[in-house]
Amino acid sequence: MPRTTAHRAALAATLVTPLLLPLGTAAPARAHGAPTDPVSRVVACSPEGGARAGTAACRAAVAANGAPFTAWDNLRVPNVNGRDRRVVPDGKLCSGGLPAYRGLDLARADWPSTRMTPGATLTMRYVSTIPHTGTFRMYLTKPGYDPAGPLSWSDLPEKPFAEVTDPALTDGAYRIRATLPSDRTGRHVLYTVWQNSSTPDTYYSCSDVVFPETKKVPRKTRERTEQETQEPEKPAPERKRAPEKEAPAASTAAHSPGPQPQGDHTPLATTSGTAPGPSAPMLAGGAAAVLLLTGGAALAVRLRRR
Repeated sequence: MPRTTAHRAALAATLVTPLLLPLGTAAPARAHGAPTDPVSRVVACSPEGGARAGTAACRAAVAANGAPFTAWDNLRVPNVNGRDRRVVPDGKLCSGGLPAYRGLDLARADWPSTRMTPGATLTMRYVSTIPHTGTFRMYLTKPGYDPAGPLSWSDLPEKPFAEVTDPALTDGAYRIRATLPSDRTGRHVLYTVWQNSSTPDTYYSCSDVVFPETKKVPRKTRERTEQETQEPEKPAPERKRAPEKEAPAASTAAHSPGPQPQGDHTPLATTSGTAPGPSAPMLAGGAAAVLLLTGGAALAVRLRRR
């Protein structure tokens, strides 16, 4: 039998035979699996990922990986024994620190994702080809997570939001129910750790999820709204009346345009830049006196001629 044919036959026997055996009988000491809903990066970008495998993020991941993610169900690290944060380095959580899956660690905001609702009940479908006992721990990145940076342990809470031990394998998948945190918005990573108890292996996976964005209220509007809510409305202060202006002085009115008051016909004194001379009333009186004298003299002459 050619070597290639023998290898394929052995692989088929590894995947199929354990499903036909009772759980108590001997089986290969390797569990295989990954989340398919919400879809994990390794499944989305595998040859079985369908249209998602052709996205820009998956193409970049395969290029960075140097090979396709054919073994999407084999992202496992042996002998971790719960020491995840010490064994798996920061920035390499999605690959589990394995060079064969390094393309999954790319910091991108366009990975194939699944829409989620805050506070809703999540039913994860975790496909597995071999039944094994173990504990699933599920983490969700903290509020304010930035997908533009590499995923680090500091992006995850210390404790998982859900932990399920020994769920049943039904129709080739574990179905894990959990309540999602209610304070997430935007893009996040659902990080799943499956620590086997019947094998020395621990599996790691990243599922990209998106929560609805909250509308951002401008800071000034928010502060004004909060102030109006906390403080009662104050009455507008009474406007003070301006004091009445006094009547302008005579010297000021002389320079003011417009008609003068009708009750006073006395000419107003004015000033100029020339030397002071007789006032207007004096000039008017002198002229009248001259006319009176001239008229009297003429009358006297006429009387003498008669």
